[in-house]
Amino acid sequence: MNQQLKYVELHCHSAFSFLDGASQPEELIEEASRLRLGGIALTDHNGLYGVVRFSQAAKDYGMKTVFGTELTLRESDSDTTPNPRPGQNDPLGEHLVILAKNPEGYKKLSLAITDGQLKGSKADPVFTLETLAESSSGDWMILTGCRKGPLAVALAERGPSAAERKLLKLIDLFGADNLAVELWDHGDPLDTARNDVLAQIAVRNNILHIATGNVHYATPLGRRMSATLSAIRSRKSLKEIDPWLPVNGGAHLRSHGEMSRRFAQWPGAVENTARLGDLCAFDLSLVAPQLPAFEVPAGYNEASWLKELTYEAAAHRYGERDNEKVPGAFHQIDHELEVITSLGFEGYFLVVLDIVTFCKREKILCQGRGSAANSAVCYVLGITNVDAVSLGLLFERFLSRAREGPPDIDIDIESGRRDEVIAYVYERYGRHHAAQVANVITYRTRSALRDVARAFGYSEESIDTLSNKLRKEGSNSLPDDIKDLVLKCKDLPRHLGIHPGGMVLTREPVASICPVEWARKEGRSVLQWDKDDCGAAGLVKFDLLGLGMLEAVHGAIDLIEVNYGEVIDLGALEQEDEVYDMLCEADSV
Repeated sequence: MNQQLKYVELHCHSAFSFLDGASQPEELIEEASRLRLGGIALTDHNGLYGVVRFSQAAKDYGMKTVFGTELTLRESDSDTTPNPRPGQNDPLGEHLVILAKNPEGYKKLSLAITDGQLKGSKADPVFTLETLAESSSGDWMILTGCRKGPLAVALAERGPSAAERKLLKLIDLFGADNLAVELWDHGDPLDTARNDVLAQIAVRNNILHIATGNVHYATPLGRRMSATLSAIRSRKSLKEIDPWLPVNGGAHLRSHGEMSRRFAQWPGAVENTARLGDLCAFDLSLVAPQLPAFEVPAGYNEASWLKELTYEAAAHRYGERDNEKVPGAFHQIDHELEVITSLGFEGYFLVVLDIVTFCKREKILCQGRGSAANSAVCYVLGITNVDAVSLGLLFERFLSRAREGPPDIDIDIESGRRDEVIAYVYERYGRHHAAQVANVITYRTRSALRDVARAFGYSEESIDTLSNKLRKEGSNSLPDDIKDLVLKCKDLPRHLGIHPGGMVLTREPVASICPVEWARKEGRSVLQWDKDDCGAAGLVKFDLLGLGMLEAVHGAIDLIEVNYGEVIDLGALEQEDEVYDMLCEADSV
């Protein structure tokens, strides 16, 4: 078989279409590879949540990847009718599938998703055809979608003429070369009649027609899980949601041969997917970001300004170079600065220093933690209060030429004032260049038990009993009707949360790399990727962590000053062996 003509699945949902897709991105890639497909697209609902894991898995299998999304449309930007996906049997709104043709199209798509997400509210974005058309600039391929696509809806409600008028509108908005009419066959009695009409409309208007699987699970065995997730999403039992579920379990990946047989009466529909797959395939690594440029005084660049600040601070910590208080201090600082600047991380240190300086200015207790304490540069700049030179700590544990990626400097901040620091970062760099990292909430066995049991109609009292048995006796205690589903649910994404303190900063708009949406917490915007995916994609994360003990320490320092008139500097306290021995024995409480 000609490699160029292998079927490419261009409409596919993973488990990152939360409570809709039933397979992890890795499972989809594995099955696509087993079926020897020519490539596969990821088109999760209203976002690009799973693209990093999808891309990584595809590289492992040598699979061609296409990146896209399926957006829920509104009539206009002023349409404020609440329409969240969770809690509805069949959420309102037409769907439009968009594929990025290239890295530039990916950036425009990510920005457009962000725009729609931030116009709306959590889990309820606002996308319109007109606004999307303004963003596309020919870098997207538009697919007409599933049963909720514009053409299928018009056909079902008003007939073939209405469907053709809808296609003409799409041609006017996006251009004929950027459109493909989507045909799918899940074994529903009306699939053939619908595909006949849509194919005729496409041919009559010289628009490409393609076959897709509108995939929601990797293999036929995923149907049961998909139905259960639909019940969980709608907050109904399987019995209640049954009228809205697909008649057949056909929304799985299929081979080139099977698709060719199913779509034989619409010549070109399968082969056209290979041509579109070639047009739209690219490597996600092409969109790797950089840190924002840090503003420095005239006559300096980031490297020279970091050196200026470091040597000025070193004079206060260690004295003058020719009369240093700690032998070898300036030699160590010279070495560290040479490594930092040769690796291009000077901007990273300036950003961290800026955050620490804000905390000190506002009298917020903070402290760099972890391996950053091994750095003399971090010590003299006040990022940490550990004298790495005096204590003989190894800088290479923190940063070396042998490791990939930026250094990891976590900043502990007294918990009651961490929000002030996060607000400062947003103000300093702007919401277009700063965002908090997501925390993808995944199922654990007990949470899966509760959701699956509700879908199967168990009472809350019964669920509590099962949960207690699970805790005491393990998964073997689960009833047979739900046991398999509960175990398969484990680690599936359920919804998007917010990381406790991870923030990403980028030079170009962060939303051009990963879409941003609203978090539940008022005024907080969050990336659609978790911290691991951000790291894998090359986004630089800063951890601003709230620490209750620092708040307690700050309170103690204030009490000592009020009662004894003495200001305690924790960094200036002597390193006493007796105290260290006590800490080693866990005898400090």
